[in-house]
Amino acid sequence: MRVILDTNVIVAALRSRHGASNEIIRRLALGEYNAAASTALILEYDDVLSRPGMIPGYSLSEIGEFLDSLCAVLNEAYIYFRWRPFLPDPKDDMIFECALAAGASHIITFNLRDFSDLNSFGILVMTPGDFLGILKQ
Repeated sequence: MRVILDTNVIVAALRSRHGASNEIIRRLALGEYNAAASTALILEYDDVLSRPGMIPGYSLSEIGEFLDSLCAVLNEAYIYFRWRPFLPDPKDDMIFECALAAGASHIITFNLRDFSDLNSFGILVMTPGDFLGILKQ
């Protein structure tokens, strides 16, 4: 099973150590499942996490160290062609393209509404809590 983590999941993981997002990041680090990201997605993670006040209690240096650690356990998705526009939000298109390029089975996000109709591509879209339920089985 290979997944793509939406940026909102990464933000939630760093904002709360007790939520499902944090737990799935911890399980990724333990090798319990496989995740991938494209260069563009990593740059989005960096952009969003580095915004002032986005992740209270973390310095830019600590955010950089977290991203370095995250990149160490992610597989790189090489995007050779674009599917844009496909979804209502162009940033979501980037995640969809990453999932296709990586051969991902899941996109983990809190934004389920904007990722509808991906079942025909063999991609399940679910929340971190739902995905954690799969990991616990």
